[in-house]
Amino acid sequence: MNSDLGKYRKSYEKQQLLEENLSDNPMEVFQKWFHEVDNNFNVAETNAMTISTIGLDGFPKSRVVLLKQFTYEGFIFYTNYNSEKGKAISKNPHVCLSFFWPDAERQIIIKGKTEKIAENLSDGYFESRPRGSQLGALVSNQSDVIANREELEEKLKSLEIEFEGKEIPRPKHWGGYIVKPQEIEFWQGRPNRLHDRIRYRLDDEYFWIMERLSS
Repeated sequence: MNSDLGKYRKSYEKQQLLEENLSDNPMEVFQKWFHEVDNNFNVAETNAMTISTIGLDGFPKSRVVLLKQFTYEGFIFYTNYNSEKGKAISKNPHVCLSFFWPDAERQIIIKGKTEKIAENLSDGYFESRPRGSQLGALVSNQSDVIANREELEEKLKSLEIEFEGKEIPRPKHWGGYIVKPQEIEFWQGRPNRLHDRIRYRLDDEYFWIMERLSS
């Protein structure tokens, strides 16, 4: 098999990224970019992000999850704590997040440290989820090997009967993480592959240093 993709080409020409237009705080830049993309570009899920962890086997692994909240403190998402992802984070909380919005010709790469959020916050978000999603969190032992699809379907039916007319409790193995950023890089595509790259580095846990990187 030999698939030559060398002729794939795109010229990035929509926007530019200049230091004088940026805040001293990268979370404010993230908020601006996120809302610009969400409101002005054809993106199905603006909050879809790739999270990369170092697995128990020593290999990096990336997968897409959904960002559910961002604050000055960091980026919050929810998952099964016993999943492959959760076990990897438990052993090594340093992760990388990335957003790629091709219509806007923008990318954001975030390095940070992950912590579990407070249980009451996980409870509140779980209660806001559709009932089917709540049951799904109970059904799936995420990342475990199963015999077939029917195993999940049968377990779902059983839980639907068990919790009919009842409140569904949040399982203790399911909840939120916050990724507290230590470095955030904003990438804006530019012509001739001379892209704009602005990186913020956290210095002494209080101050952000802004730097331009070569494309």
